[in-house]
Amino acid sequence: MKNHVTRRGVNAGLGAALISPALATTRAFAQSGEPIKIGFSMALTGPLAANGKQALLGAKIWQEEINAKGGLLGRQVQLINYDDQSNPGTVPGIYTKLLDVDKCDLVVSGYATNMVAPAIPVVMQKGKTFISLFALAANSEFHYPKYFSMLPSGPTPKEAFTEGFFQMAAAQNPKPQTVAIPAEDAEFSRNAAEGAHNNAKKYGFNIVYDKTYPPNTTDFSPIIRAIQAGNPDLVCVCSYPLSSVGILLSASELGLKPKMIGGAMVGLQATVFKDKLKSKLNGVVNYETWVPSPKLMAPAAGFFKSYQARAASEGVDPLGYYLGGWGYAYFQVLQQAVEGAKSINDDKLADYLRSHEFTTIMAAGIKFGKDGEWTKSGMLQVQYHGLTDAANLDTWRGMSYQTVLTPADMQTGSIIYPYEKALG
Repeated sequence: MKNHVTRRGVNAGLGAALISPALATTRAFAQSGEPIKIGFSMALTGPLAANGKQALLGAKIWQEEINAKGGLLGRQVQLINYDDQSNPGTVPGIYTKLLDVDKCDLVVSGYATNMVAPAIPVVMQKGKTFISLFALAANSEFHYPKYFSMLPSGPTPKEAFTEGFFQMAAAQNPKPQTVAIPAEDAEFSRNAAEGAHNNAKKYGFNIVYDKTYPPNTTDFSPIIRAIQAGNPDLVCVCSYPLSSVGILLSASELGLKPKMIGGAMVGLQATVFKDKLKSKLNGVVNYETWVPSPKLMAPAAGFFKSYQARAASEGVDPLGYYLGGWGYAYFQVLQQAVEGAKSINDDKLADYLRSHEFTTIMAAGIKFGKDGEWTKSGMLQVQYHGLTDAANLDTWRGMSYQTVLTPADMQTGSIIYPYEKALG
């Protein structure tokens, strides 16, 4: 589907947009030259806002810290961002404005595959280096050489979201045989479903249900009943936040009890959706990109202390585990590239990003390979368990309700199998 955004439409939508000013004073700018302007869109309203707002606060904390240290290349940093309203149709116009009107020196992406994909043609036309935030295989068709993905899905990104799900299923005895793959008809979930198909074939599962549903679906009971009719051993769901919640609520209500359920369900990582589902999360095996285990929290503790102290006043997710830290980390990568290349020239930045390793609060040893994807996957698969409807913020703050199943070097426990055993 081609999205068309007029200049008038973009300008009309900017009244509600949030512009994050540099914290330095005009006098400081005068002392050190004009600020380096970094532009991006972000989902601050609509169904992706729960995650987008986390990322923006992470970016703001990075900006404040870097400016307090003197900025980049001796210049203060100014972030300019607009609300894309979780609507891909707004994105091309926003990036056109950022580059043509706001005259941004650098641009990075907003949050989510669906928002990143429509920005790529604009930045390609302008020859800009582009670091994306949580975009699944968004460059797999463009092959843009100045694109770099901040998502730990590794060299086979489409498969990475569900690899651990199928890996755990294949290890069970007796091995389950059949799988249903319901997927939202959107960029992310189509890509994840393609990966799930490949994983099903790789691990020897027979697909007995394979259908997409519209993004605006609100009644999931027909989908759940159709899955029940196929009686699959596994249900691998590829979904965005609202349908992730809707599917699990409907599955609980209608008594869907496969041997495993989960896969590539976006949204379950955010506190607001955990609070909505609580005990209905029990048994779900789903992807994660980071968890607050002692090993992973160690380099990020300072950031999350700052983030969580501000979360209430900023009106964002109180923990920030899913996107807050990554919203900070992708600016860390940009910072290291600018400082390493000693330039904001896009060609020099892209050369540096391709040829160096990066360490952030969320992951170390990041290297970019084909299509700008990580050369090594850092995806996790977790299972939720032991939850009651009394679960609260203190529950979500730690690891008591979730077990890391894969990869092996991050594993914190064993799977509860089949799914029904985790329901309590």
